[in-house]
Order: sequence, then C-alpha cells, then structure tokens
Amino acid sequence: MAQRLFLLDAYALIYRAYYAFINAPRFDSKGCNTSAVFGFVLMLEDLLSKENPEEIAVVFDPAGGTFRHREYPAYKAQREETPEGIRIAVPLIRELLAAYRIPAVEVPDFEADDVIGTLSDLAARAGHEVLMVTPDKDYGQLVTEHVRMYRPMQGGATRSGAKPRYGRSSASTPPRKSSTTSHSSGTRWTTSRP
Repeated sequence: MAQRLFLLDAYALIYRAYYAFINAPRFDSKGCNTSAVFGFVLMLEDLLSKENPEEIAVVFDPAGGTFRHREYPAYKAQREETPEGIRIAVPLIRELLAAYRIPAVEVPDFEADDVIGTLSDLAARAGHEVLMVTPDKDYGQLVTEHVRMYRPMQGGATRSGAKPRYGRSSASTPPRKSSTTSHSSGTRWTTSRP
C-alpha cells in the first residue's frame, strides 16, 4: 500500500474551527477567545486518532500576501478583516504543531492551496496517496486517482473525490481504523507516523 501524505490547509481549518464556536465561543482565563485553537486541536486529534497518518504537514498562507496581490491589487480586497480570535490563534497553533512535531510549511509569495497543489502532484508522482485536508471544495479540481480530499469531522471523517462537474470520477472511502499512537516522531518536512 502506498504511503499516505496528509496536507492540511491551515487557514481554511482555523477559520472553520473559529466559526464552529461563534455562538458559544471558548475563552481562556485572561478573556482571550481560544475557539480557533480549541476547534483546530479537536480536528487534529480526531484526524491523528482515526487515520494515524504516515506523513503529515500543515500548510500556511504567507504573511504579507502573494504574487496575486501584487499583480492584481483588488485580489481578495472585498474580504472582511481577519477576526482577532483568528489572529491570536495562528501563533498558538504553530506552537502546538511544533509540540506535536508536525511541520508547518509556508512558501513566500504562494498561497497554501498553491503549495498543497504542487506538493500533492509531486508526492503522487513519487507513489504516495495524498489526502488534502480542507473544507474548501475548490480543492476538488486537484483530485486524481492518487490525490483525494479529506473533509475532517464531517459526519466522522470522509474522503471524497471531485464532483462530476470537474470532469473526474468521484470516490468515497470509509476511514481506516487505527490504534492510538505517539504523535511525536519523524524528522523530514513531513512527519512519519509509526
């Protein structure tokens, strides 16, 4: 069986975690909103315990924008300002990933989806099964025989392929059962999971 590489879209998952608790936010003892951190850790623990990934990395958008912002100043200009709860969560989540020994990948000038698309293609060509962990349906365009989407905590964990509108077949595979393992091993840009 091919080695599985899980690539997590950091900001898509952080935003989803933050808004999942918008009606019942979580706060620490100092009054800081920790909803995004709490939700992200719940998702990460669910993924690690259910899937026991052999390799995993979390991909972040770079600070300061990308080449698209320079070439097209109106790119994403209509987006609302990032909520404070998300801004304070990002460095905390990076610290947590370091404690888990899960690499945080960031490529200057390129968005996470560009990086995930490139790494997915390279890994699939090298014989890996790639699971792009994101709630973003746009990733469906990247689905191939060896690259799939993984939507965390959506009725349990489900893997799905592209929708027919993308011109590719749809695939659905139930999650694998796994035993509890240590979350701290590996030394490469992806972390090997025993």
